[in-house]
Parts: sequence; structure tokens; C-alpha cells
Amino acid sequence: MNRREAVIKRKTNETDIQLSFCIDGEGKGKLETGVPFLTHMLDLFTKHGHFDLFVEAVGDTHIDDHHTVEDISICLGQALYKALGDKKGIKRYGNAFVPMDESLAQVVVDLSNRPHLEYRAQYPSSQVGQFQTELVHEFLWKLALEARMNLHVILHYGSNTHHMIESIFKALGRALDEATSFDPRVKGIPSTKGML
Repeated sequence: MNRREAVIKRKTNETDIQLSFCIDGEGKGKLETGVPFLTHMLDLFTKHGHFDLFVEAVGDTHIDDHHTVEDISICLGQALYKALGDKKGIKRYGNAFVPMDESLAQVVVDLSNRPHLEYRAQYPSSQVGQFQTELVHEFLWKLALEARMNLHVILHYGSNTHHMIESIFKALGRALDEATSFDPRVKGIPSTKGML
């Protein structure tokens, strides 16, 4: 079976990004995002999803991290959507609970071709280092939009902002790993509509 992978390039006045993503990977990443905390989160996502992800991004981080985080997410979502192809034989749904010390996050996905983000998370701090926690929502929303998936993120509890966001990204990787995996019982497209 061919490896499901895609390469996306995006160049604007704000960012220049090259990204390659492989669903059927080994958890390997080479990440040069220019946003250290995002690099850390994507590394966790890649490892726990057993994906291969390579990102080379240059952005206007001298202003702030917003454009770079947003555009990397756009590229990742587009790569996931492209790599999935016709979605024949996949499980389609994925659900993962991940604890990180005192924090517990749940991520549920449906690769439905209907983009929606349900995001229920509040953090005790507005920043982790230099990273603005509001960018987590921005990242997840653009990912759901471009991958055309239904994405529910529920942060059940926690007290350390770093741990809380980390549990979300680990759960995201694990939920997507489940949703993109093949189920031998599924014949064709996993929908009564006959398409996704």
C-alpha cells in the first residue's frame, strides 16, 4: 500500500512555509517553526500520532507568533486532507484521553469533510514563556477548517498551562492516528452517504 503523504508550500508577505506530512509514518519530525513552544507541541503530536512531519517555516515573529502559527496549521490541515485521499477503509472517528501530570485532555475527531471546532479549554495563564495561549485555539480552528474535520477538544482539568496544552497536542495526535487508521471491516467509504 502506498504511503499516504503530502507536501504543501505556502508563501505570503508574512510567512514562507514548506511542510511535508506522512500519515503512515514512524513518529519522526524535523521541525523548524521559528516558534519554540509550537515546535515542542508539534513534536509531541508527531510522536504520539506515529506520523512523519517536516516543517521549515520563516515568519514575521518579530511582530508576534500569530501569522506563523496560523499558517503552519493551514499547511498541516491541507496536507492531512490531501494525504487522506478518498478515505476508503479508514476508521474515520478517533477519540483519545491523555493525562499530563495533573491535567487531562480529551480530543475527538471525525474526518467528515465538515469542518467544525468545539473548543472547551481555559488556562490559568495567558502565556507559556513567550507563547500566547490564545494561539492554541487559532491553530486548532485552522487545522479543523483546512483538514475539513470535526474536531472536539475538551480540557477536563489542570493547573499548569504547559501541561494542559501538552495533553491536548498528545491527544490530538492519538485521536488522529485512530481516525486515519484502516479498519479491515470497512469496505469503501465509511459513510451511509457514500462519500465524505
